[in-house]
Amino acid sequence: MTATQPAPAPTAAASWPPGLPRSLEYPQVPVGSILRAAVRRWGTRTAFVDHDVELSYEELGQRAAAVANWLAEHGVGRGDVVAVHIPNCRQYPAVYYGVMMAGAVFSPTNPLLPAADLAAQLTDAGARVLVTWDQVLPFVRSALAATPVQTVVVTGEAHTLDFAARLDGLEETDVDLADLLGADPTDRHHDAGVDPAVDLAHLAYTGGTTGVSKGVELPHRNVVTNVLQSACWTSGSLPELDDAGDVTLRQVLGEDECPIRLGEARLVNLTPWFHAMGAIGYLNGMVMAGTMTVIHMRFDPVRYVEDAARHRVTSIGGAPPVFVALLQVPGFTEHDWSHVRGVSSGAAPLAVSLIERLQAVLPNAVIGEGYGLTEVTMQATGNPSFRSGTRKAGTVGVPVFDTEITIRPLGGGDPLPVGERGEVCIRGPQVMRGYAHRPEATAESIDADGWFHTGDVGVLDEDGYLSIVDRTKDMLLYKGYNVFPRELEEVLFGVPGVAGAAVVGRPDEEAGELPVAYVVRRADDAGAALTAESVMAAVNDKVTPYKRLRDVVFIDAIPVSAAGKVLKRELRDREAAQG
Repeated sequence: MTATQPAPAPTAAASWPPGLPRSLEYPQVPVGSILRAAVRRWGTRTAFVDHDVELSYEELGQRAAAVANWLAEHGVGRGDVVAVHIPNCRQYPAVYYGVMMAGAVFSPTNPLLPAADLAAQLTDAGARVLVTWDQVLPFVRSALAATPVQTVVVTGEAHTLDFAARLDGLEETDVDLADLLGADPTDRHHDAGVDPAVDLAHLAYTGGTTGVSKGVELPHRNVVTNVLQSACWTSGSLPELDDAGDVTLRQVLGEDECPIRLGEARLVNLTPWFHAMGAIGYLNGMVMAGTMTVIHMRFDPVRYVEDAARHRVTSIGGAPPVFVALLQVPGFTEHDWSHVRGVSSGAAPLAVSLIERLQAVLPNAVIGEGYGLTEVTMQATGNPSFRSGTRKAGTVGVPVFDTEITIRPLGGGDPLPVGERGEVCIRGPQVMRGYAHRPEATAESIDADGWFHTGDVGVLDEDGYLSIVDRTKDMLLYKGYNVFPRELEEVLFGVPGVAGAAVVGRPDEEAGELPVAYVVRRADDAGAALTAESVMAAVNDKVTPYKRLRDVVFIDAIPVSAAGKVLKRELRDREAAQG
């Protein structure tokens, strides 16, 4: 079955924003156009807050232009890769948009990468400039020798508090980010020669949760397109060009359907900007919508709750582990969260039991779950965020504008009927150009008809809502039967006392793989009472015999990436080592 917007829904499910077309017009503009329009529209409104220091849209525009001018003056421009190796901070948006406005290529890098992985990514990307964090500088230097990096720009917490601060301990060849932030703030449109359809905006690397990271090539057109797909879907808007020809939004749906209005949203952001959901949704999307974003560099659940209450946030977003942790913060469930109107989850599936617990605490919030991958820029599907929309718990919604989803047999073949499981395939204008330097991998993942084969197992219902069952690489084989860990994890999250869970296969000579659960206890009486036997009994009573858990291992925390994705390979490696 293929789910695509033009097909009428066969039941009464309200999956589409009323009055919005199934297809959007995507202006052919570079990514810098998003910031230029936002600066004119939102002006002195606060764009970002970090350590209680504010940054207005107006100043963000000036600082980004300054970074672009410094890069241009030093010969960095169209096609040159700038690797950004820093955590979320107040200077990050100026660096990002400065790279975009210089016409260069933004290559986000996880600041926690081991030295060998960092060197490999910088080399694969062909990075000419590296923007890094002062605290990791000694470690970074050891990784640079064999890379093409020519210029190292250094920033740190001092710049978060004061853009003009000078850093201590830099070598003569290092560049202080204050030099870039303090350059000429005039927008000289260095990106005027960029071809949005051809020139890369992002060279983003896959998370590596199931294998080696690959560079995903995303032209400016992809980035602008997916920012618009996402922003229009969540705010009930249409793309529009302002008087200067830069891209912005026109909100079509009224307050009754979309109570969060453009220019009024407030949220605390945890999603790393080096991740697809961060760069597209929580950076570009927030700037386009005029949102005030409170930046947290790392997740401290107690501090998050304090800031969310203090700033009276209108939205809460993140990956499932964030919501699990918030629900355990003392006082969170008793607080008045009536000002929260929207909750968005991504990066990993959200358990139905977790959705129900969140809804009880956030009564005025529309809880929406979306789905996407780095290879489709960011988003492919979403549950309706307009109030009268039908949200189906356990699904990731329907395809967004101009996007098609089809379910194919795991071994390849024609689309499967409604309700049958298979590989999720996506086609739309946000699908990547390909993997950098990997034509074979590109050909394997994008077929001749433009369908991207995700490697995720999913199922479409009669209304076109997609449910993600699992990753094909996470599926395990027990005596020839396919066992999907996600099914067992859904049951585990419903067991009283379970705070976190992940299921992997334990190698076994006779059975092939035995389903084993790694479980985190909740910090309460129910959690303390859990035993391996009680957990297995609670789960195994609800599943068919071949899917039953064969062991439960209690751990302090489920390993996750910085983007909130469970690192099952670490658990599988642990099982293999013990085997």
